[in-house]
Amino acid sequence: MKTRLFLILFLMNLNMVNAQKNPLLGEFKTPHQTAPFAEIKSEHFLPAFKEAINQGEAEVKAVIENAAEPTFENTIAALDRTGKLLNRTAGIFFNLINAETNDELQKIAQEVSPMLTKYQNDITLNPVLFARIKSVYDKKEELNLNAEDETLLENTYLTFVRQGANLSEADKEKFREISTELAKLTLTFGENVLKETNSYEMHVTDKSRLGGLPESALEAAAAKAKGKKKEGWVFDVTMPSYLPFMKYAEDRELRKELYLAYASKSFKEDELDNQDNVKRIVNLRLEMGKLLGYNNYADYVLERRMAMNPDGVYKLLNDLYDASFPVAQKEKEEVTTFARELGFSDEIMPWDWTYYSERLKVEKFNLDDEMLKPYFELDKVVDGVFGLATELFGITFRPNKNIPVYHEEVVPYDVYDENGHFLSVLYTDFHPRPGKQGGAWMNDFKGQWKENGTDSRPHITIVMNFTRPTETKPALLTFTEVETFMHEFGHALHGMLANSTYSSLSGTNVYRDFVELPSQIMENWAVEKEFLDRFATHYQTGEKIPVELVEKIKASQNYLAGYLSVRQLSFGYLDMAWHTLEKPFQGEVKQFEETAWRKTQIFPVINKACMSTQFGHLFAGGYAAGYYGYKWAEVLDADAFSLFKEKGLFNKEVAASFRKNILEKGGTEHPMILYKRFRGQEPNVDALLERSGMK
Repeated sequence: MKTRLFLILFLMNLNMVNAQKNPLLGEFKTPHQTAPFAEIKSEHFLPAFKEAINQGEAEVKAVIENAAEPTFENTIAALDRTGKLLNRTAGIFFNLINAETNDELQKIAQEVSPMLTKYQNDITLNPVLFARIKSVYDKKEELNLNAEDETLLENTYLTFVRQGANLSEADKEKFREISTELAKLTLTFGENVLKETNSYEMHVTDKSRLGGLPESALEAAAAKAKGKKKEGWVFDVTMPSYLPFMKYAEDRELRKELYLAYASKSFKEDELDNQDNVKRIVNLRLEMGKLLGYNNYADYVLERRMAMNPDGVYKLLNDLYDASFPVAQKEKEEVTTFARELGFSDEIMPWDWTYYSERLKVEKFNLDDEMLKPYFELDKVVDGVFGLATELFGITFRPNKNIPVYHEEVVPYDVYDENGHFLSVLYTDFHPRPGKQGGAWMNDFKGQWKENGTDSRPHITIVMNFTRPTETKPALLTFTEVETFMHEFGHALHGMLANSTYSSLSGTNVYRDFVELPSQIMENWAVEKEFLDRFATHYQTGEKIPVELVEKIKASQNYLAGYLSVRQLSFGYLDMAWHTLEKPFQGEVKQFEETAWRKTQIFPVINKACMSTQFGHLFAGGYAAGYYGYKWAEVLDADAFSLFKEKGLFNKEVAASFRKNILEKGGTEHPMILYKRFRGQEPNVDALLERSGMK
C-alpha cells in the first residue's frame, strides 16, 4: 500500500514538473485560457502529444472498466468528455501547421499523425468499449433521451461501426494500417503543395513587360522584390499576386508562365510531385470502403451526408450542369468575339480567359477591382462585417491585446453576447506569409461544450490571404476578398454562437454538405447598399460608395455565372470520379482527370496542368466525396436568404430564427430538420438559378 501511494505521489509530482517545463501541459494562465503562444516552442509539442495521449487513454480506460451497467451517461456522454488535453494540444498544433508552419513542425506532424491515428483506432476498435456502446444503443427506445442525446448516441454507435468495430480481428488490423498510412499521405500531400507554392517566383526587371497592371499590383510586387533584396518586381502564385496579374497583365507570355506555375503545382515529377500520393490515397480509401462493406469510398462517405448516396450527388451536379453549361458556352463565345475585336487572333487559352473576360466586364459594366478597392479598406471592412453580426445577432467585438498570438499580424478579440456575457475569442489573420497555406479558412483552437453547469466557450480563428498594405496605401481589398471575408466570418459565427452540450456536436461539427450554409449566406449582404453604406467609404475622401457602383456590382454579379458554375461542377465531377472507383487505380492521374471532367471543359487540354495533384480539399482536407457540398450549400443559402429578402435584410425575427435553429444547434439534429425548422420547407434549386440569372 505504501509503495502504491509513493508511486501515485511520484507520478503526480512528475506531471507537475512536466507541466512546469512544458506550457502545453499546464493550466493556461491567459485571458480565457487561450493558448500561451509566446511560451510555446516547437520542441514542446511532441512530449505534449505523448502525455495528452496517455491521459486520453486513461480517461477512455475508465469508461471501459466502469463496473456499472452501461448507461448513456457513464458510457456515451463520458466518452465524449475524454481527450480534452489532446484536443487542446492538437487544436493549437494543427492550426499552426496551416497558418504558421516550418520544417520542424512539419517533421513533428509526420511523427504525431500515426500516434493520433493509433489513439483513435484503439478507441473505435476496442471490442469491450463497443459492447458497452451497443448495449446502450440497443435500448435507445427505452431511454427517453432528448434530441441532442439521441444524436450523440446515434453518432457514437455509427462512428464505431464505420471505423471498423464490427470487423474481424484480421480486418481491424488492416483498417489500422490503411488509416495510419492515409494520415501520413494526406499530410505529405499538403506539405508538397505548400513547398511548391513557396518555391516559385516570377522576377521581372523590365517594366515595359508589365503594361496593364494597376499601380497597386506594381507596388505590391515591388515590395515583394524589395523584401527578397531584388531589383524590379516579383510575382508569385499566392492569390493577391496571381489574380491581379492574370486580370490585367498585357504580356501574354508572362501570363502563360504564371498560369502554368499555378496550374502545375506538384505535377513536375520531382520530389514535390503528388501523382503517386493521389493514386495511393484513392486506392487506400477504396480499400477502406470495401473493407467496411461498401462498393466504393463515396458510398461510405455519403451515407452520412444530406445527399445520402452518389446518385443524389450526381442528380444535383447534372441538374445544375444542364442549366449552366449552355450559358457557359455562350459566355465563352462572347469573350472570344470581344477578344477578336481587340485584335486577338489565337485560340482563347486559360491564361487569356481572365484577362479578356475582365476587359469585357469593364466594357459591359464599367467596373473593375481598382474602382472598388478604395472603398474596401480592410479595417473598415472588419468594422462593417462585425457590425452586421451586431445588427443581426446582438454580439459585439472588443480587441484584447492581452491575448497571446502566434504572429504579430494576428488580432484577437473578445466577443460578447447581447447581454454583455463573454461568448468567444476570435482571432483574425489576414495576409499571406511563407509559412501559411494558400486560401482562406475558419477553424477553432478550442471548441464549445457544457459540463457540470459550466458553458466552456470557444476560441475561433479565421485565416485569409488578402492584399497587404503598401508603403503608400492601407490594405485595400478586392470585392472578391470582401466576399471571402464574409464567407469565413459566417463559419466563425457557426463556431462562436455554438450552444451545445457535447463538443462532438458543437459548432461546425455538422454534415459536410451543410457546413457551408452559414458561410455562404453571409456573402449575400455584400451586394446590398443598405449594408455597404455602413462601412464602404473611400479611404481618402470618406465618401460613401456611390449607388451607381453598387448597382454595377449587382449588375455584374451574374457575369460569367454559367462559367463559374461549370467550373465548380467540374471539381465536383472530378471528386466523385476519384471516389466512386470500384477497382484499384493503376492509370495516369492526368488522363483520369481529363476523362472525369471532360464534359465541363471549355478550353483545350493543357498537358502541363493538373488539378488533382494540388486539390487539397480532396487529398489533404475533409472534402473527399463531398466537394459537391459547395453547390448544395448555394442551393441552401439562396433559398435561406430569400427569407431575409422577403422580411428585411436586418429582420430581427429571421436572424433570431437562423441563430437558434442553425448557428447554435451545430450537429445536434439532422440538418434537414434544422433547415426546415428555420425555413418552413425543404430547399430547391429555383432560388439559386433565379439568383444566378439562369432561370
